[in-house]
Amino acid sequence: MKKLINSPDTVITDALRGMAAAHPALEVDVENRVISRAGGPAQGKVGLVSGGGSGHEPLHGGYVGYGMLTAAAPGEVYTSPVPDQILLATQRADGGAGVLHIVKNYTGDVLNFRMAAELAEDEDIRVVSVVTDDDAAVEDSTFTAGRRGVGGTVMVEKIAGAAAEEGADLDAVAAIATRVNERTRSFAIALHAGTVPAAGKPGFELAENEVELGVGIHGEPGRERGAMAPLHDLVGYALDVIHADLPVEGNVLVMLNGQGATPLIELYGAFAEATAWIEGHGATVTRSLVGNYITSLDQSGFSITVTRLDDELTRLWDAPVATPALRWGR
Repeated sequence: MKKLINSPDTVITDALRGMAAAHPALEVDVENRVISRAGGPAQGKVGLVSGGGSGHEPLHGGYVGYGMLTAAAPGEVYTSPVPDQILLATQRADGGAGVLHIVKNYTGDVLNFRMAAELAEDEDIRVVSVVTDDDAAVEDSTFTAGRRGVGGTVMVEKIAGAAAEEGADLDAVAAIATRVNERTRSFAIALHAGTVPAAGKPGFELAENEVELGVGIHGEPGRERGAMAPLHDLVGYALDVIHADLPVEGNVLVMLNGQGATPLIELYGAFAEATAWIEGHGATVTRSLVGNYITSLDQSGFSITVTRLDDELTRLWDAPVATPALRWGR
């Protein structure tokens, strides 16, 4: 294994030190592992907190900033943040109007965020939680009861963050987040597994002629293993699954996401195939992202996330945002 690290024990600390140096608009508490907006939360506005295991960058720390998250709690690689860490992020996000927890549906994340919410309530901070579960690949997985929360979390954080920035109250922001989650589905395909630094070897083995169809963001098994195929067929498989679960219709936001080790030339090729498939089924791609937005260390492959837009969701998606990983209109 070759990795650009000092040691497996300092991977997270070193990355947080780098975020602090690169992004002065963030306050990075390296010791307690909390990333928040410099200058604190906006008083009178709902705060947004998310978090989860590291290894999925830029999720979630890369989405802290104007128009998205107020704070994030990164855990160890592929491991949930602990309740005290989430509580601290919640305290730093509280501007007096309550805090929304955006939680990917993984058992450890759900339990630890729930415990942190109870601790925050003891401090008179009102917390509402929305659990994302957009992965259409499997009903239950290695680490979840129910669907996994994956790429759709980016859409939820962006659109709910815009609503909070406009001054919507906590219940309204939670309702928007829930609506985005309900209108979003994702599916991922892996060509090669990522390598956790402490493990020093790929998380699973795939033969040169195999792909994992419906893989999770921690390398969890998908629906099946299939034969390597042209990009046209792989994208079509992913969108067929999404469409069967939630019809792709009307105006849609599409995120063609890399898993950490896929070159942009291949992601753009996949996006071209996705656009052709979607328009061939009568829908219209009106908003898009192509790049690395929720990764799996250095896993090779891609995921597709589709959100069915309406006028309000489109407006909130277009609203200004200024974070390390998403920035427009400001």
